[in-house]
Amino acid sequence: MERNIKELLQKGSAGLIDEKEQQEILSLFNQQSLEFHVKEELTDILDSTNVSGDEEKDIKHLFEKIWERICEREEKHKKKVFPMGSMLKIAASLFLGLIIGSQLFKGSGTSEQTYCTSLAPKGSVSQMILPDSSFICLNSGSALKYAVNEIDGKREVFLDGEAWFQVKRAEDKPFIVHTAFYDVNVKGTEFDIKAYAEDEDVVTTLEKGSITVTSGKTEIKGQSVLKPGQQLVYSKSTGNLSVEAVNPKLFTSWKENKLIFINMSLRELVILLERKYGVDIRVMDPVISNYHYDGTIKNESIIQVLNLIRLTLPVDYKIIDQTIEITRK
Repeated sequence: MERNIKELLQKGSAGLIDEKEQQEILSLFNQQSLEFHVKEELTDILDSTNVSGDEEKDIKHLFEKIWERICEREEKHKKKVFPMGSMLKIAASLFLGLIIGSQLFKGSGTSEQTYCTSLAPKGSVSQMILPDSSFICLNSGSALKYAVNEIDGKREVFLDGEAWFQVKRAEDKPFIVHTAFYDVNVKGTEFDIKAYAEDEDVVTTLEKGSITVTSGKTEIKGQSVLKPGQQLVYSKSTGNLSVEAVNPKLFTSWKENKLIFINMSLRELVILLERKYGVDIRVMDPVISNYHYDGTIKNESIIQVLNLIRLTLPVDYKIIDQTIEITRK
């Protein structure tokens, strides 16, 4: 196992791993018995990274920020049940982004923008810290590309999927989130963007501060300034924008491993369950896709969730090979 850890992390440092191997690296952090082996290998790789001068300082500084944030969150949750295994899951995505991203420094000058991409595989939620200390939770099946170094004073990230942002305020350095449909301009605030390619809508929900939504790859009419407690929904099919007052906690609870459903169709629920648990679900009768469900999911397994749905709605399920089939009773 130790040899496997070393090989995986060395390949990651060289930027030679594929998506499957990235998931293998993430799985290392789910095993408490491997904690010290993984940390030792990560430290060795960082120390042996062939960079110099300011580049080395940047990597070291990012490394220190990661550990500061991990310690802060551990202290915050000290009074709660928060096992070391959970801390390792938090560290996983942070370190993976650092290792994969650090190779971008090699041989690159300060005149070129370099990027790193962080991933949250299906069935997991990742957490990360940007070089400016902004904190991000990345939902299952999502990817975030961000600049490792600053060139023109702008802070830009590119989101595919869903993420919750806690942006570090910097008045002279605008923070912009690019989605495939519109851009979100930020000064320093907390908000959530859901922009999965397969979803019908792109949704932005503001918790604190202020954000401005403007045209990106898709032309939208004017711009919208959101206040805390407001949600903007962009319909991909009609191109319409709508803004309404909501309870942000209902739409950001996923970052705390909790999902809250209020009058949600089974069609939408199935999509969320597939992302959360990394499973394939097939609805066998189109009629039941329009059934609606209310509930809350936190630590339940997928089987427990399906049993709860079966008790509430006139549906049943069975597992065929690796696929869950939902049928009408």
